[in-house]
Amino acid sequence: MRRTRRNRASGRSRASLCASLVVVAASLVGHMSAQSLRGSPSSLDVQTAEAADHAFSYAFEPDDVHQLAAAGALVRVEGNQNYRLKDVSFPFARPAVKLFIERLASQYRRACGQQLVVTSLTRPHSAQPRNASERSVHPTGMALDLRRPSGRCRSWLEATLLSLESEAVLEATSERRPPHYHVAVFPEQYEAYVKQRRERVASGPSLAPSAYTVRRGDTLWDIARSHGVSSGTLRRMNGLRSSRIHPGQTLTVPRARR
Repeated sequence: MRRTRRNRASGRSRASLCASLVVVAASLVGHMSAQSLRGSPSSLDVQTAEAADHAFSYAFEPDDVHQLAAAGALVRVEGNQNYRLKDVSFPFARPAVKLFIERLASQYRRACGQQLVVTSLTRPHSAQPRNASERSVHPTGMALDLRRPSGRCRSWLEATLLSLESEAVLEATSERRPPHYHVAVFPEQYEAYVKQRRERVASGPSLAPSAYTVRRGDTLWDIARSHGVSSGTLRRMNGLRSSRIHPGQTLTVPRARR
């Protein structure tokens, strides 16, 4: 009788453990898929919900875009030394989107040595491409498209977008036709995030150290540039006598600002 009770209890424990593992695995899979840039109906749900929470108006015709700009809801985006516009019919966006572009472009230029390319901003419904979702938030001015670069620049940009997405300040999706990233910025959340980052920089050390594992093809100069410091600074931080490094080597580097 005691054995039967112990067996039943043991069976319930194993079943409970298995159920817990299933829940944990499901949550991990959900987190991984949410951080994959693949996009999903749930991502669109989040974007449209944010547009509703911000009480954003949708532009249906080109005149609506200009009226929103005249009212101050949209601002002109013109480009600078860090980014340029390519085939953008309506160079307007929400102020927080312009802030996002300028901050991201400055970091991108520092990391990659080239300009970030913006391919779309506010688009009225009448100017949406055929493959656009009916629930696209481009007509609200809270979204933009970025050209997809190659090589290290692509890796850097994707890692940065995923990092910002994990902060719940935007939703980013990698699109194929044509290859680009669709980014929906959540204005209130992003502005609060930027304010917090600026306060943190003003009140403490500007850069916290982190570890970087050298990959094949890396040079000390490339790593230094991607973290916004000089190669001499990296040599001093790591006690290196020269700029020679090798794959698998771990370096102490400043944590890049975002």
